[in-house]
Amino acid sequence: MTDAAGRPPRKDGRSARRAVEAVWRIESARIVATLLRYTGDFALAEDLAQEALAEALTSWSDSGVPGNPGAWLVAVGKRRAIDGWRRAGRQEARYAELAHELPGSADGPAWDPDEIDDDVLRLIFIACHPVLSREASIALTLRVVGGLGTDQIARAFLVPTATVQQRIVRAKKTLAAARVPFEVPPREEFPARLSAVLSVLYLIFNEGYAATSGPDWMRTDLSREALRLARVLAGLVPREPEAHALVALMALLAARFPSRVDAAGDPVLLADQDRSRWDRGLIRLGRAALARADALGRGRGAYGLQAAIAECHDVAASVADTDWAQIVLLYEALGRIAPSPVVELNRAVAVSMVEGPATALRIVDGLAAGGRLAGYAPLPGVRGELLARLGRAGEAREAFAEAARLTGNDRERAALERKLRALG
Repeated sequence: MTDAAGRPPRKDGRSARRAVEAVWRIESARIVATLLRYTGDFALAEDLAQEALAEALTSWSDSGVPGNPGAWLVAVGKRRAIDGWRRAGRQEARYAELAHELPGSADGPAWDPDEIDDDVLRLIFIACHPVLSREASIALTLRVVGGLGTDQIARAFLVPTATVQQRIVRAKKTLAAARVPFEVPPREEFPARLSAVLSVLYLIFNEGYAATSGPDWMRTDLSREALRLARVLAGLVPREPEAHALVALMALLAARFPSRVDAAGDPVLLADQDRSRWDRGLIRLGRAALARADALGRGRGAYGLQAAIAECHDVAASVADTDWAQIVLLYEALGRIAPSPVVELNRAVAVSMVEGPATALRIVDGLAAGGRLAGYAPLPGVRGELLARLGRAGEAREAFAEAARLTGNDRERAALERKLRALG
């Protein structure tokens, strides 16, 4: 391969590394899922994907990025798998297995309504197998499907990074020991895994909505993939209200994406967003999904209540026009069925809009004293906002400085530092 002057291309390791990182961020789940379907081995599929990435760093710096980089990585992974089987003397046996998996005659049914024709969603169901603990399922799926690092997952769980690493390693070993097949469970087994699958999709969406670390405030590709998978899942379980409610929640939050960052990519808070830029199509989708969940007549669960809170924001013309009293009630209901210090922190923000910052500050100080949100950057961030509204600038500066120290997201840190400067 030569350039326009007939010279060989110049090696560019930095460009290759940037390309590899970009492709992995977007395509990692599909690459691993495809290799898992090909090999039938969770750990091997991940190892092959990593080996393909390593080869891409060298190859792409020499010959440039291929036209379809995701397919290139999958092809390299498959080639590495074949090489491994050949060395292990298993090639003929594996080829026989692959041939057996090919579609048979055309006499069978043309379409199976219970079949999920999506490797990524199939991968999520496998990672949420009943042999794994809920914590292990979520950690494994965020790692493999969401492409998140263990430190990012640890922040999402509010646990040490070492704990997440142990969960992921043990989960892979457990799936291998149980010989879990790469297939969707029968429909009668859906309820046993549905809660974990919904949790995984919710956490993946949240990581895209407000990234825990890295240079970008949002990873919209991650959130949109989570919304897509949630819609597929809701179609599979149409009588499950929380599946529709999760679609509603994601759509109502994703509607704000166009105004959540400014031209420089910096965060724009809800109070400062241009609501005319919100995606009205997604708002309609979210409200319709919430109505569908309510129509099933089984009451609102955790996702339904959160979707109702998001709806209150999305239908309001401004912050001042928002029904904050209703939002407080919804957070109180959410706190009863899904108690969490994060829910209580969000309730405090709503309380500040109804009863004032002093009342809300007492709630936040109680959370800080309890210690369950130690190391959680939004806690001092909210505390700083409340203190600033009360005119306690010195304490507000201390709170914002602590939040800036704790956050792993570069954009969020810059925004907090701007607040510090604004306070003098």
